[in-house]
Order: sequence, then structure tokens, then C-alpha cells
Amino acid sequence: MSVQAALQQSDSSKSQSVKASVLHGAKDLKVENRPLEQPAATELQVSIRSTGLCGSDLHYYHHNRNGDILVREPMSLGHESAGVVVALGSAVSNFKIGDKVALEVGLPCGECDRCVEGRYNICKGMRFRSSAKAFPHFQGTLQDRINHPAEWCHKLPETVSLTLGALLEPLSVAIHATRRAQLPPSSVILIFGAGAVGLLCAAMAKISGSSTVIIADIDQGRIDFAIQNGFAHRSFLVPRKRGASIEERLEIAKEVAGLVSGVEKMDKGREGGDGMVGEVDAVFECTGVEACLQAAIYATRPGGRIMLIGMGTPIQTLPISAAALREVDLVGVFRYANTYTRGIEVVSNAVRANQPSGSKDMPNFEKLVTHRYKGLEGVREAFEMAGKTVDGEGRLVLKVVVEMNDEEERASPRL
Repeated sequence: MSVQAALQQSDSSKSQSVKASVLHGAKDLKVENRPLEQPAATELQVSIRSTGLCGSDLHYYHHNRNGDILVREPMSLGHESAGVVVALGSAVSNFKIGDKVALEVGLPCGECDRCVEGRYNICKGMRFRSSAKAFPHFQGTLQDRINHPAEWCHKLPETVSLTLGALLEPLSVAIHATRRAQLPPSSVILIFGAGAVGLLCAAMAKISGSSTVIIADIDQGRIDFAIQNGFAHRSFLVPRKRGASIEERLEIAKEVAGLVSGVEKMDKGREGGDGMVGEVDAVFECTGVEACLQAAIYATRPGGRIMLIGMGTPIQTLPISAAALREVDLVGVFRYANTYTRGIEVVSNAVRANQPSGSKDMPNFEKLVTHRYKGLEGVREAFEMAGKTVDGEGRLVLKVVVEMNDEEERASPRL
């Protein structure tokens, strides 16, 4: 055996201790040491630098479950992440130590019919980091370092920050939703929900050529943010009205749809004549709230589409005949597939557009990050902030990010 081979064999048997934020129960987070093996032949070892907190993570943190999916063993949360490559598996040739990468954290089986046709996001064998659906759980990214298949790591250009790299995961949801919406040219789009995903859907609708993008929410601060920062063209404040019966709730939904129809459109030369949007071509429903989906059905034109993005009330009462008789399609959106290349292109273009000499025709996606916390010790505080709509000083809370591993990295050899 050569000296080099002997060294590789010796190195490959070594493991190291890394720190991880671990959920043991509702609001029970602990920073613990856990062993990390050297990366397998086709893996990268990535030092996690930026992780955004998602709504599903927040459900796990507060309830130790997400819907009917119960956490059955200690689990690290986090799946919106980017980092720096610190070690390479022996078969990896298209990355180098020091590369910045965004992590696509869902690993499909790669063999089923859905995977073969490219819809790997709905693979029944999917293992997704920070999801308790599979057992043993696939541990999340709120750790110092992780090993991850190189196939599912996406190299970032030098101009794209690690914060933007982490935002590629929720942006991928918006890209996937926009593709499935099959938007006609110069379409009029309504977005229900001005959280991070709703804002990203609005941005992607604009980028895709929609002539008027209306963002709707019950929170004035959120829709103001959307307009002021170029995520949408128009805003609509959803009335805070609730009906006691289903009949009353449907009447309120019709009323909301009617109010939306009176929003002024951007392209006044489009069909309609009076300068109002009328019925919209598509709705991106990002709240999961029954009242919003009811209003979406009434607001959509015949032959239009409603994108079901928000994960909220699992069982809802809807005016199905109002959709069926006008061929309004209800289209499910679950995570994403084949989106990261497009996402990197989008954020790269946005970085250029927001330079001093840039066109300023795209939103600055980093403005979505309203609160940052340092290190694993800050994770608990970060989750508490992520559950709020405004902070203690009255500032809007949109995307909360945990930043880690600012210290000098110990670069490891190829293994």
C-alpha cells in the first residue's frame, strides 16, 4: 500500500466532534456535541454559515410536531442553509475546499416513477432535513458542520452572499409555484400572504412577466414593505371580518374578491377598459387560511389557476362549484424540484440590479432578512423572534437567520 493510500485510509476512519442545536421536546433546545464522520466518497463536508428559520421548524420548536408528524427522537432543526466546503469525498471532482454552496436538503430515492419523470419533490421515499416524517429523522442543518451529497450542493457565485444562498430554499418554492402556474403573458396575479414565501412568489411573478402583481395581507406593515421594496406592484389590505356560519363566511369571501377586482392595474391598456384588475389570472395562496382560499376561488377568472402553497387548516369548506363550473384549477405546490440553477440566476441578477449603477428593477432579496442571530447559542432566541410579526421595537419580522462559524475554518484534505 502506498503512503498516500495509507494516509487516506487512516483519515477516512477518523471522526470529529461538532456542536449541534438539538430539539428534545416543545421549546426544549440544547446545544450538544455529536460525532461527525469524514464525508463519504460522493459527499462534501460543509461548514454551515447561514440558516433561515422556516414555518415548519417553528411548528416543531413550539409543539414538538408539525401537524400529525411527531418528533420521535432528538432532532436538529433547520433546512434553509448555505455554507462553505471544508472537506471533499474521494470521488468528488467538481468542488474544491472553500467553495460557497447552497444546500438542497431533500434526498429522493432517485428510482421511483416520480423521480424518473423529474418530480422528485413528491417521491414517497424522500428524506428531508429537519423533517420528522422519516425515521430515524434526517437531522437538520443547525449544526457546525454536516456531510451532504455533492449532487445536492449548489455552488454559489462569488457575488452571491451566504445569506442569499440560504434564501434559495424558500425562493425555490416560489420558482416551483410559478412554473406550475403556467402564467400567461402580462398576467394579473393575486398573492394571499405577505410573509417570506408570499413576497418571494410576488417577486417571481413579476420576474416572469406578470403585468400586475397584487399582494394581500391583514398586516399593513407587510404589504407596505412589499410595495416599498419592489416585491409587488399593488397591495390590498384584507378586512378582518369573520362570519359565524359558512354562509356568512362565503359572503365575506365574495366581498373580498369584489374589493380585489377594484384594485387599479398597472397596464391600463389590458382588456377591461376601466383600469381595474377585475378577475385575476392566478392566485398564489400562501397562508393556508380557509377564508383566503374561499376568496381566491371567487377572485379568479374562468380558466384561471389557484396555487395551493400555504400549509394551514388541513380540512376546509370551499365553494367548489364556483371553481368547477368556471374551470378554475386548484393546483398543489409541495416544496420544489429542479429549481436551484434558476434560483442562483435570479439572485445573481438581483445583486447586479441593486448595485449603484444597476437598473434597480429587481427587489433586494437580502432585505427579507430582518433579524440575525449569532451561533447555536442564539437559536432559541431566534425561534422566539421568528414566531412574532413585530419585534420589541415595533420593527417588522419577516425572515430570521442564524449565522454561524465565523471563526477561521480548519480546511480538511480530500478523503
